[in-house]
Amino acid sequence: MSSAPLERLAVVGLGLLGGSVALAARRPGAAREVVGATRSASARAEALASGAVDRVVPLAEIARGADLVVLATPVSAMAPVLRDLLPGLSAGTVLTDVGSVKAPLVETLPGLLPPGCVYVGSHPMAGSHHRGMPHARADLFEGAVCVVTETPDAAAAARVTEFWQALGARVVRRTALQHDAEVAWVSHLPHLLAFAFAGSLAAAPAAAAELAGAGFRDFTRIARSDAELWADILTANRKALTGPLAASGRLIEQLTRALEAGDAAALDRLLSAARRVLASTSLPGESAPSAKPRARVPTR
Repeated sequence: MSSAPLERLAVVGLGLLGGSVALAARRPGAAREVVGATRSASARAEALASGAVDRVVPLAEIARGADLVVLATPVSAMAPVLRDLLPGLSAGTVLTDVGSVKAPLVETLPGLLPPGCVYVGSHPMAGSHHRGMPHARADLFEGAVCVVTETPDAAAAARVTEFWQALGARVVRRTALQHDAEVAWVSHLPHLLAFAFAGSLAAAPAAAAELAGAGFRDFTRIARSDAELWADILTANRKALTGPLAASGRLIEQLTRALEAGDAAALDRLLSAARRVLASTSLPGESAPSAKPRARVPTR
């Protein structure tokens, strides 16, 4: 980071993401002091024992003297938590967050702030199906994309951008609505489908689990994520999820019709089209599916 490190970083919520923010901020150039707030006695003890924070303080005090406050609570709790922070907020403090949905926060949080305080939304695209401070990692944001929402306050945006870059993230800018529409496709819909499939396993033969391999583990890993947290995220982004859900539903219907008809050629076309779409949207560093013709296995 080219600018000076933060004098004081305040992290509200010391779970997986908040704890990882605190640990990552220990790297040189990020923050000279890190203070945290949590309602969990075990998270408090873990954060202090691991050295993630210098101090754990009450919500009403945590923002006092902080250059940057990071909200790392569930999205639905951020406005109520911010009201508890108000006694410690003063002009010059910048507020950001790690929430997976941005539009409700951009619409709500700025109006709760005192004069001179600025909110800039953030969403680091990093995490795990694990939960809690014991799973926090100092390298969680290394190489990850972090969305920083558009704001007219250039100085506040720069402070938030430089902070995430100091934690190793690659910052991209989006409006709140753009962010919510895009993560509905690449994060929220995959989680919803994985949970749906995991729930459907209640109808599977009891012995089927013995045959589960790497593909099953890959597909179901995110369905092991915290249900309460994801119910909060999906509800907050329900409007943006309407289109992705409809599109995936239409394709499932097409696949179902081809299966019922025993139409292997139609299935081939649908699956090949899906592979081509995936190849055109491959993640950085990810190998795209091969476009080479497949060898046909002769039938006997």
